Amino acid sequence: MTHDHDHATLHVGEGDAALAKLLDQGLDAFNFAATNTTPEDQGELSVKAVDENGELIGGLTGWTWSGLFGIDMLWVREDSRKDGWGSRLLRAAEDEARRRGCDRANVSSFTFQAPDFYRRHGYVETGRVLGIPGGAEDVHFHKSLAVQAPPGN
Repeated sequence: MTHDHDHATLHVGEGDAALAKLLDQGLDAFNFAATNTTPEDQGELSVKAVDENGELIGGLTGWTWSGLFGIDMLWVREDSRKDGWGSRLLRAAEDEARRRGCDRANVSSFTFQAPDFYRRHGYVETGRVLGIPGGAEDVHFHKSLAVQAPPGN
C-alpha cells in the first residue's frame, strides 16, 4: 500500500540528533529482521591507553555484531606513534572481539591515515571509495579472526 504524501514537507538543515536517533532505530529494526539478529547481538567495544599522568596515549572504538567486529576509530597521539601503541590497541581489541565470539573484522582507513598499518596486521583490502578531499581514497579492509589450531592438532 502506498500513501498519499502530497502535503509532506522536506526540511534541510544542520545536524539533527533526534533525526539521527530515529534513523538509527529504523535501520536497526530493518537490519535485525534482514539478518535474523537482535539488539542483544550487538555491543560497543573500546580500548584506551593512558600514560603515568592519566593522559590519553591512544584509543580504539568499535562494535561487535553477531560474530563481526568493526573498528570505528583508532588513534594514537603523535609523540607515541612509533612506540607500538597502535598495534597493542588493535591486538587488545581483536582479542576482546574473539572473546565475544567474533571470527572476522572490518575497518576502513583513508589513504593518508594507516592502510599499511592494517595490512601489516593481516587485513586484506576489499575495496575503495574515491572522492575523499585532497585526492585521497577510503580503503576498506577485512580480516579473519578465526584462531588457527597448531599443526598436528
